[in-house]
Amino acid sequence: MGLAVHLFFDLMQTDMQTNPLQHDIEQKLASAEPEVEVLACERVGTERLQLFIDHPEGVNLELCARVTEHLRDLLAKYSLEVSSPGQQRPLTKPDHFRRFIGRRARVRLREPRDGHKSYTGELVGASDDEVTVAAEEGVVAIPYSEINRSHLVEGER
Repeated sequence: MGLAVHLFFDLMQTDMQTNPLQHDIEQKLASAEPEVEVLACERVGTERLQLFIDHPEGVNLELCARVTEHLRDLLAKYSLEVSSPGQQRPLTKPDHFRRFIGRRARVRLREPRDGHKSYTGELVGASDDEVTVAAEEGVVAIPYSEINRSHLVEGER
């Protein structure tokens, strides 16, 4: 899943709302697979769509196939890849950051701040407006509007 993390471009919207395509997908899955959470929806190129999902009981091949079937109408426009988030799961919503407080994450910024384009460290806080990271540079509060993308750091607790 390491390569997949590098494909999360502009997942964080300024107002932390999902992108329109992700919103449509979430609406479709709400009735068909209500326990499935869409973590990220990414266009890779013009014709490929990558969807990362989660489920309280985990994500397996059968669930990915069911989700793909529910989204069959998208196959006319995109090749669709549905997968689990893996160990380097994307963090795209305040609830994601709150859920993983105490874990290490990399937070990449839209614009450099104090000479840094990203911060890697322990998630120590997450409000509705910002995430706080204990990074090597110190404890940093980062508004969600400044985040380009973020993910857990693999294999570290």
